[in-house]
Amino acid sequence: MSTLTFQGAVGEVTGSRYLIEVEGEGDGEDRVYRILLECGLHQGGKEADEANEAPFGALAKQLDAVVISHGHLDHAGLLPKLVREGYSGPIYCTRGTRDLLEIMLEDAAFIQAKDVEWENKWRKRNDKPLIEPLYELKDVERTLRLCKSQSYGQPVQLPGGVTLVFRDAGHILGSALVELAIPSGGQVKRLVFSGDLGNPSSVLMKDPEKLYEADLVLMESTYGDRDHRPLEETLEEFAQVLEEAHADGGNVLIPAFAVGRTQEILYHLGVLYHQGRLRQQMVFLDSPMAIKVTELYHRARKNLDAEDLKVLNIAASGDVSRYLPVLRMTRTVEESMAINRIHGGAIIIAGAGMCTGGRIVHHFRYNIEKSSTRLVIVGFQAGGTLGRQLVDGAERVRVLGHDLQVKAQVHTIGGFSAHAGQSQLIGWAGAFRNQPRFYLVHGEPASQEALKAALGETGVEAEIPAFGDRIVL
Repeated sequence: MSTLTFQGAVGEVTGSRYLIEVEGEGDGEDRVYRILLECGLHQGGKEADEANEAPFGALAKQLDAVVISHGHLDHAGLLPKLVREGYSGPIYCTRGTRDLLEIMLEDAAFIQAKDVEWENKWRKRNDKPLIEPLYELKDVERTLRLCKSQSYGQPVQLPGGVTLVFRDAGHILGSALVELAIPSGGQVKRLVFSGDLGNPSSVLMKDPEKLYEADLVLMESTYGDRDHRPLEETLEEFAQVLEEAHADGGNVLIPAFAVGRTQEILYHLGVLYHQGRLRQQMVFLDSPMAIKVTELYHRARKNLDAEDLKVLNIAASGDVSRYLPVLRMTRTVEESMAINRIHGGAIIIAGAGMCTGGRIVHHFRYNIEKSSTRLVIVGFQAGGTLGRQLVDGAERVRVLGHDLQVKAQVHTIGGFSAHAGQSQLIGWAGAFRNQPRFYLVHGEPASQEALKAALGETGVEAEIPAFGDRIVL
């Protein structure tokens, strides 16, 4: 019988990892094939760091294949570590995911190198043992060479007689629902993994595909306890925050989720600009990675929602300046530092999305103690992150060695989420026929319990697995 073991993203949103073991024949004798579904980075605090540092052990060399749903680091950010520890087999993903991984994993390796360099300077001074990064650029390069890109709807044969098909998840560029047909006990069992299910209200992405046949479904539950506000109300609130910031003479800080969210925010700023409602005359995209991703979205615009692109007449052109002329892309450190001389009237979109590092924390240092500043949170903030502290109303925060008083007005605008809300998750789950087994992953406990109860009211029974749980397919 084939089995699935939950190795990550259980009881938490990040760190996606599921091990599938398939009994089959190889070289004339019975053997077990091992397929790793996702290889994600844990995000948020010391426990996450410890989980990321834990070695894969023998698994790295035992695996026959890896399957990745999309390019966000919490789903794919440990791939180079897996390769560093000995994995050399195929990594299956969509073309969009492959292109995003090149940007995101290289950026992650660069940040780790800088962090380790600073940490080891302190350790040398204090006679402490030196540390190493999770992986380096050479590991990323080896990882990218292992990637095998597949189109949506194209069946692919994996080791052990498993068949893989990707479907459009509507979350970010290249994001996929994962369908796996797995031999088990003389039958073929169909496993469906939602990955991150997209929000149909979001712009740029197509709606998530609905599937109808499965024996077992792994479904994300990030926003399982609530629905997002209607997009119209969200945009009106966003516009009002920008208007108030302009009236108060302050800057607007938006922590940038480089993939998906940043491009959506730029789109809406473009709409406001052409409506004559964007009073700010300076919009900075202060994230080298987000700039690269934005340029990738433009190159891959044929895969985006054509109706959304028509709104700004950008279907035929990849030139961002056509729809947001006040946008300035700051690639260098010097350009980023120069923004701190601007004391009002600017919108600053900077990484990282959960405020765990990057350029946004430097802008905090110069802006967060001003009551005229608006901090706009447009994405999920994991427990243990600086972003979560700010959302939860922290009055003081520690930033770059400085104890700062939070005087900025913090606005959480959840309607921009690229994740499905509770009703959308229930609707997607309800399309399956014949009552497959549901397991809720990628959610904090309260969200999962709320979604489990809501699903139960519609006749869908779901379970909440724990780390290390192993089930028979």
